[in-house]
Amino acid sequence: MRDDNCIFCKLASGEIPTNSIYEDDMFRVILDAAPASKGHALIIPKEHYANIYEIDTEAAGEAMKLAKKMAAHMTEKLKCDGFNLLQNNGEIAGQTVFHFHLHLVPRYKDMKNDDILRWNHETYTEEEMKEICSELKM
Repeated sequence: MRDDNCIFCKLASGEIPTNSIYEDDMFRVILDAAPASKGHALIIPKEHYANIYEIDTEAAGEAMKLAKKMAAHMTEKLKCDGFNLLQNNGEIAGQTVFHFHLHLVPRYKDMKNDDILRWNHETYTEEEMKEICSELKM
């Protein structure tokens, strides 16, 4: 299903022109309009899913397979030194467009945004860690 009010649905369908680097029946991969690095791209499903919670398991798996394929291709072509895959869910997590998408971010040794994906680490006691573990066990 497509959401006619979603800009990423329009990008994925080709309704809005993009710098598209890959397309298949399920996805379009485009260069990010506000890139964090040279080659920063987005995998956008053609179906509308707001986030990881809504995307069906098959589509999520296919997105990750495509991410692996694209990362290898982009690393070869761009000669980057590393690679980040990033997927945000919810405004507090940095999601600004509420259509599932996966960022492909090539990383370079001398890039000016070398800290774009770093965060401060939290510290928990052993007891707190055990409590968190117990709460999360499936």
